[in-house]
Amino acid sequence: MDKTYRTLPQTIFRSCNWQPHARQCFRQPLRTLATSSESRRASVAQSIRVDHAEDIGNQTVAAMGRTISGKALKIRKYPAFERLEDERLYRKQHLAAAYRIFSARGFDEGVAGHISVRDPILTDHFWLNPLSAHFSLIRVSDLILVNEAGEVVEGNEPINAAAFAIHSAIHRARPDIHAACHAHSIYGKAFSVFGRELDMITQDSLRFYKSHGVYKQFGGVVLASEEGERIAEALGNGKAAILQNHGILTCGRSVDEAAFWFLSLEKTCHAQLLVDAAAKGSGYKKKIISDEEAEETYNQVGTPEKGWLAFQGYYDEILRKTGGDFLN
Repeated sequence: MDKTYRTLPQTIFRSCNWQPHARQCFRQPLRTLATSSESRRASVAQSIRVDHAEDIGNQTVAAMGRTISGKALKIRKYPAFERLEDERLYRKQHLAAAYRIFSARGFDEGVAGHISVRDPILTDHFWLNPLSAHFSLIRVSDLILVNEAGEVVEGNEPINAAAFAIHSAIHRARPDIHAACHAHSIYGKAFSVFGRELDMITQDSLRFYKSHGVYKQFGGVVLASEEGERIAEALGNGKAAILQNHGILTCGRSVDEAAFWFLSLEKTCHAQLLVDAAAKGSGYKKKIISDEEAEETYNQVGTPEKGWLAFQGYYDEILRKTGGDFLN
């Protein structure tokens, strides 16, 4: 056995039974890693994926799970529901969890900020937070169901008028998405003042590659329905929008996905601000990721399935820390 392969963990050899085809599985990636990016671009499309033996569910989120005995381990995914009432409860539970998670990361500021999720039964209705409830205290039983006219169908508290203007427009314009998040997070609102898109400079920023827009107006607190419609238009068919002089907004097919995109976009804005400041002070030029590599990577890190999965660890954490208080 040559020196290169002696450095690989023996468990890898056992899992492949060290057959000729297994040697081929590892030879190309090793050569790619040892070659500079200037002379050769690493590309999943140019070599055999290490998860090539996985089912499509695992491959979609780049998960590997096969025991030594050959048993396939499947990654968790959005559950299937026999009754819409069960899905309604699931969406409400994860909505309440998202508020708790936002609070834990300092995304609360007075009564600003809101997360919505479409009702799976009354699909032109959506659930929101009551205006005066702190994110850290929101429970399933606190959530407010509103219709397209902004009337409270279920609940005993008023909602944020700006939240209704924004979320009702997004839910109408985007029947493909079921949740949207907006909060006045520090780095999101700091980056928003430039009224510009993100640079594709990190792997994490590629979650938003050609999937975010900029709303280049500031009309004060969003209370007019037309303003909400213009924000929805700036969002387009993407997953995020940067609202100039205001903050950031994300959406997704699940509240889990939308919430994770928000967490990631906030960190990406933070990284962008740091990079811009460092570049200005040092004179170094930023290296922008090419469109080819960005598009390929987006398909690994920017899918709805990956967004939903990425949120589950945060959900597990808040469930344990609160003892499930938000489920009440």
